[in-house]
Amino acid sequence: METQKFNYDNNIVRAFLYATIVFGLVGFLLGLTAALMLFYPELPEFLFGTDDTTIQSLRSGNIHGLINTQGAMGFGRIRMLHTSAVIFAFVCNSFFCGAYYSMQRLLKTRMYSDTLSWIHFWSWQLMIVAVVITFLMGINTSKEYAEHEWPIDILITFSWVIFGINMFGTIAKRRVRHLYVAIWFYIATWIAVAMLHIFNNLEVPLSFTSWKSYSVYAGVKDALVQWWYGHNAVAFVLTTPVLGLMYYFMPKAAQRPVFSYKLSIIHFWSLIFVYLWAGPHHLQYTALPAWAQAVGTGFSIMLIAPSWGGMLNGLLTLRGAWDKVRENPILKFFVVAITCYGMATFEGPLLATKSLNKIGHYTDWVIGHVHLGALGWNGFMAFGVVYYLIPIMWRTPLWSKKLANWHFWLGTLGIIFYAVPMYISGFTQGLMWKQFNPDGTLMYKNWLDTVTAIIPYFKMRFLGGILYLSGAILMVINVIKTVRSGSFQKEVPAEAPALADIGTARKEGEGVHLWLERTPKLLSILAFITVAIGGLIEIVPTLSLKQSVPTITAVKPYTPLELEGRDLYVREGCNSCHSQMIRPFRDEIVRFEGKNGQYSKAGEFIYDRPFLWGSKRTGPDLHREGGRNPDSWHFKHMYNPRITSAGSIMPRFPWLITNKLDRTQMVDKMRLMKNAFDVPYSKAEIDSANKWADNQSKAIVQRIYSEATDVKDQMEKEKTVKGASYVPLEQREIIAMIAYLQRLGTDIKTTQIQTASAE
Repeated sequence: METQKFNYDNNIVRAFLYATIVFGLVGFLLGLTAALMLFYPELPEFLFGTDDTTIQSLRSGNIHGLINTQGAMGFGRIRMLHTSAVIFAFVCNSFFCGAYYSMQRLLKTRMYSDTLSWIHFWSWQLMIVAVVITFLMGINTSKEYAEHEWPIDILITFSWVIFGINMFGTIAKRRVRHLYVAIWFYIATWIAVAMLHIFNNLEVPLSFTSWKSYSVYAGVKDALVQWWYGHNAVAFVLTTPVLGLMYYFMPKAAQRPVFSYKLSIIHFWSLIFVYLWAGPHHLQYTALPAWAQAVGTGFSIMLIAPSWGGMLNGLLTLRGAWDKVRENPILKFFVVAITCYGMATFEGPLLATKSLNKIGHYTDWVIGHVHLGALGWNGFMAFGVVYYLIPIMWRTPLWSKKLANWHFWLGTLGIIFYAVPMYISGFTQGLMWKQFNPDGTLMYKNWLDTVTAIIPYFKMRFLGGILYLSGAILMVINVIKTVRSGSFQKEVPAEAPALADIGTARKEGEGVHLWLERTPKLLSILAFITVAIGGLIEIVPTLSLKQSVPTITAVKPYTPLELEGRDLYVREGCNSCHSQMIRPFRDEIVRFEGKNGQYSKAGEFIYDRPFLWGSKRTGPDLHREGGRNPDSWHFKHMYNPRITSAGSIMPRFPWLITNKLDRTQMVDKMRLMKNAFDVPYSKAEIDSANKWADNQSKAIVQRIYSEATDVKDQMEKEKTVKGASYVPLEQREIIAMIAYLQRLGTDIKTTQIQTASAE
């Protein structure tokens, strides 16, 4: 058979490799910044200005510097920017880098279209830049790992479709009959991410000229869909594509074949089937239906088997080659990465059990668990791929193996100093929250008792982050030196015989899976069915049956001002630190709701778009916040939390007090809620929305002035100074925020709770 000559495209691989390195550093720096702010919340004040003379600042005495940032350096925004940068910018770029390199070699062909490759690259980087800008501006949906607003969701979809066309087009013109296991994982990744991204991000824009949108799901239903997405974003963005890279780069670096072909088959199909069912384990003991929680737990436990099957297949590939690990820094990174994958995928199912979930959920234990996977599995796999590709593509030895080894040890120490303190911190939180005195009162009634106890662990976590970042900086130096000493090979000559057409029918004596491996269409269809089953069975009944979320007659829609306040709460990323879900535990009911012992009910969230249950309690739960503190307390707490709560690590929000509330879209929001989501606003309520908001604002301001004469005096002074440019307190953002916070949990504070018919 005649041999065909062609060239592999290294240019697109280089572009994604550089993007991986740059955005890796950005993601690590953002994470380090967030970690610092958890024990030094005055960081934005230090950088931009403060009126607090006890804090050293670059612009001491000038609070307007902080106000002018409009919260760009707020913890909530930095945290969501960090997670998005690590997931979409660092890990996804590393996957694309490895996939574009490995697919061409595994399929013996150039990518289907160079043009599509570059459209994919630039559209993805444009998306990342848009995310940075919008998040810093406070434009977000607050949904974890999916905070992007609707125009960016469309851009992600476009870029992902372009990548899919290019990938499947390349598979179609391959010169290798059977698809290697790495390609199976790439295919499953593309299918699952497309499905997850589209269904979770179904939203209705306020208008096509506005960035604001509202989820089509509400409350419990939104929570179920979000964590079906959130857990499987971990599965199909942070796991399956990286497993595909493992199956290619680990054997290449070790110069050994994969340990077991049969184990690869079992690993692949069982993993993509089981993963989609496990999402509800993020919602144990919440208002989610009990059957969904039970299914999530069961399938999470089952996940141990396929996950460890993949881990063992990776580590056992090194049989007879462990001596190479001592000398080869690439293999060092891969070994620790796969080990961290095994540890994280054992710990995750354990945390999904109700016994451990009641202690671990909402604590730093989960943060330690997540970062064991992110820093160890994702980070070290990406580093290993970079160290593997640089010498090959630039045709020169790595500039310094010693520097690579230093990177390895600094990174490993960084993981240890990050994860272990977070585990201890999480255990401390979970146990302190639940301690009672002999007389039945909470031992640690003040939330800050727990916060103060874990500050040392926050500082140790910060040290771990510095070590990890230092290792990454050494990698950058090594890469720059290697690139400068080498010669990049843009086009790599290759040759292979053309693939003969033998049809798609299964041949006599041909194994079922061998047949699937040479029929990509059928394999893709079966992969789609496999990943879709779990979602269909768990989500469709919950979304389609009204009975799954019974209505509580006392629960009413938000007022116009409360709706605006809720949007401000989302803008500032408050749910990064505060949950809104009181679980049916004695300690939570006593701590967060002392009047009539009401834990959170599913029917309370029917008007919440998006849901705001949160996943971490740095601050206390807020679902019963309404009426717990006076309006003036909230005013001062937002201006400077350390005035009302000495030792608080909450950042300041002074811009809420100076900003005029933009009410130009308030009526449109109410109309959207009524027309798109059937929220029972009457025409009269919509028509009188501004008057309704004015009356509620005036009542709040009157209470603030009666409770705090110093605030009234300050406003009078400001009115005198500013004159005509003075904005009355009633028209400022802080009043809307207070209105929302004072509404939380007040609907069912009655002696009797009637549940309406679900018909």
